[in-house]
Amino acid sequence: MRAFVLTGPGAYAVQEVPVPVPGRGEAVVEVERVGVCGTDMEFFTGAMAYLHQGHSSYPMRLGHEWCGRVARVGEDVDPAWVGLRVMGDTMLGCGACRRCSRGHQHVCETRQEVGIRGGRSGALAEQLAVPVSSLHVLPDSVDAALGSLVEPGGNALRAAQAAAPGSGDRVMVLGPGAIGLLTALFLRAAGAEVHLMGVTDASLAFARTMGFEHTWTEHTVPDLPFDAVIDASNAAHLPGLALELVEPGGRLVCIGLAGEPSRIDTRTLALKDVTAVGILSASPGLEATIRAYADGVVDPRPLIAATVGLDQVGEVLAGGRPFDCGPGPKIHVDPRLS
Repeated sequence: MRAFVLTGPGAYAVQEVPVPVPGRGEAVVEVERVGVCGTDMEFFTGAMAYLHQGHSSYPMRLGHEWCGRVARVGEDVDPAWVGLRVMGDTMLGCGACRRCSRGHQHVCETRQEVGIRGGRSGALAEQLAVPVSSLHVLPDSVDAALGSLVEPGGNALRAAQAAAPGSGDRVMVLGPGAIGLLTALFLRAAGAEVHLMGVTDASLAFARTMGFEHTWTEHTVPDLPFDAVIDASNAAHLPGLALELVEPGGRLVCIGLAGEPSRIDTRTLALKDVTAVGILSASPGLEATIRAYADGVVDPRPLIAATVGLDQVGEVLAGGRPFDCGPGPKIHVDPRLS
């Protein structure tokens, strides 16, 4: 089968690789759609921390935001899985440690991450092998576009829930990228007044096309009380700004990751009685995200700018935009396209 293989920083090829064989407890999925993520771009540049910590190494097959149809299953798997449309959890815990036993497999010390960590191949290929325990069935109303947005949506849903907005609460989201906009959609669905802060006119203009009227740059943020502030950016200084902006007694949520350490003044955190929450992984939010998409509570399809084939992935990872793509921040890949 064809697969996109990253062989080193900036080095890649679409290769013919062996078709995966499902192991015990595994399913092989025919991949329908894959989202390209900022994490994938960090692996492309060589900046991703896992490369330097020994959790990942080249060559590797990227792709952790995906959906598809089960083609075959291994031993100890119910054959009824065959033919079902599914998406999969990125985080694969060991299943035996204290964290896994408490339902926190997404922070298991020895976890694999599909397309990211521990040598587990990702979905930028025609087929993918994963544990059946990681799969979530997609209803007919969740098409391929939505199915491959479940994983980032689960992260965003958890960030929105961590902000704990009440109806009419005012929430600021720092960073109008894919995660920031998905978070904003879930916040709006919860009844919050959503504000977005960004850098470029284009990103803020796109946010307004999605119905978010309150868009700002760092220098134009109004003097308003924000009941929660969510940092969905990659700027090291913005968690500090988030703490300045949030109301006393409010909530500070960090889901963005900067390339260098971020610092906040814990004296301010304590004196303002702010609750600070970090979010890693969509795992606990996947089922709720599927339901939200299926019921039309949120519709993230406008985020998708284009869908390309495997041969165009390298250009996308290098920061290129496909010809005639839309204004959204998300590029999808259909491995079946030539």
